[in-house]
Amino acid sequence: MISEINGRLKQKKDSSVILDVNGICYEVMIPPAVMKNLNTVSADATAINLKIYHYYQMDQSKAIPVLVGFLNDIERDFFEQFITVSGVGPKAACRALSLSFQVIAEAIDKGDIAFLKTLPGIGEQKAREIIAKLQGKVGKYCLMKDRASRDLPGIKEDIKEEALNVLVQLQYKKNEAGAMIEKAIRRNPKVSSCEEILNEVYKGSKI
Repeated sequence: MISEINGRLKQKKDSSVILDVNGICYEVMIPPAVMKNLNTVSADATAINLKIYHYYQMDQSKAIPVLVGFLNDIERDFFEQFITVSGVGPKAACRALSLSFQVIAEAIDKGDIAFLKTLPGIGEQKAREIIAKLQGKVGKYCLMKDRASRDLPGIKEDIKEEALNVLVQLQYKKNEAGAMIEKAIRRNPKVSSCEEILNEVYKGSKI
């Protein structure tokens, strides 16, 4: 089984990348949340390292090897936990993990069915099954840093902290408020003030 690939990023597709390892090219599926962090890496860049979840997809009478890539072991571990839910296979999980693993883990821990229903391919029943299976088991993933949000230019930490304090005063829990702010910034990276962040948070609450 392939557990790790270190190679040159040759091509980026919508949901996968091609890695060149000494002339041998591997196509690796990438969940959207991970792809957002890879967007800062240009094709033909120096070698990158991906942790791999390797499985076989059954297609009629043959088994097709599939590689799913992550930036670290913790991301892969969360993916492996996610697919323990009945009916959530690797392909469905790749599609569903469209937001940062930290935000999704926090929603699971809080039992936030409404949020989980917004993930691609996850309906209410599946959201309930995810919570039933994983709630209370995802604490360490809630501590993950969202690299894409953290590295966004123009979003000063003091502005985010100001918005966080406002939401806490409005009776939101701190971790809930933090997740709302990060989602708002991902939707609109151009926000540049506390008021704009809070307006974007409000817009997101109506979706």
